[in-house]
Parts: sequence; C-alpha cells; structure tokens
Amino acid sequence: MATDERVPMTNRGYQFLMDELKRLKSVERPKNVHEIEEAREHGDLSENAEFHAAKDRQSLLDIQIREIEDRLARAQVIDITTLSGDKVVFGATVALADGDTGDKVIYKIVGDHEAEPKNGEISISSPVARALIGKSEGDEVQVRTPTGVRSFEILSIEYID
Repeated sequence: MATDERVPMTNRGYQFLMDELKRLKSVERPKNVHEIEEAREHGDLSENAEFHAAKDRQSLLDIQIREIEDRLARAQVIDITTLSGDKVVFGATVALADGDTGDKVIYKIVGDHEAEPKNGEISISSPVARALIGKSEGDEVQVRTPTGVRSFEILSIEYID
C-alpha cells in the first residue's frame, strides 16, 4: 500500500471500487457505530465480547476503506473500447488453444481486484496474463503455472467491454 505505482483497471472495475467504498462508508460504518453504541450500553467494557468484536470490525472496515481509497487514488482507468491492435495488452480478450488438450479457452485481462478466473477474467499479474502481454495472434506462449509449464497458441485478440 501507499506506493506511487499506478493500478490498472477497467471502467467496470473502477465503478465497482467506487460502489464498494460508498457501501462501506454509508452502510457498514454506520451499522458498526450503532453496534459499538449498543455494546457500550451493556456495561463493563473490559469483559464485553460484543464491544471488542465491534471494535475489531471497526478496525477491519477502516483498513478496507483505506485500501480502496488508495487504489482509487492510484487508478489508471483504461477504456477497453478505445483499444485496438494486434498485440495483447491490458483489457484484451484473448482466445487460446491449449497446447496439451487442444481445448479453446478465452481470457480477458483485467485489474488485480477485478479478476474472476471462473468467468474467464484473469489478473494482469497472473502468470498467464504476464506471458500473453505483447504477443500476437498465432504466437505460441509457454506459461509456468503451479501445475507445471503449459503451452498455448493465441487464436484471436479482441478488445470488447
């Protein structure tokens, strides 16, 4: 946290963070303040488990809020609809043929907090995305994964939102 490094994200990812920050500040934080007030009314704070749990929750909320505010401050929002070209860059949707099985897989390269691998959205920091960046249609790509080295052929590159 607290570096000057830009955080790449899509418009959708930026909006998600904005919505999450709003929810934390306008729903979760007030709810937590109410929980702390209620727990205080139960008397002796030194042995009040509800009070300590609510204060712990407050600390976690504050950390989440600071992390999101930091990401938003360093956000480099990339509008995928304005991208084009024949090289894989952030925001590209890439169709690949698995070199071992021949199966076709499609990945969209998104920001770290946006990644949903089960939905085909992989983080820019993932081994697959790092191997794909800068490559072109028809290129063979070797990716070192936790299960070993995998080979892919790039079938197509699109920039769709």
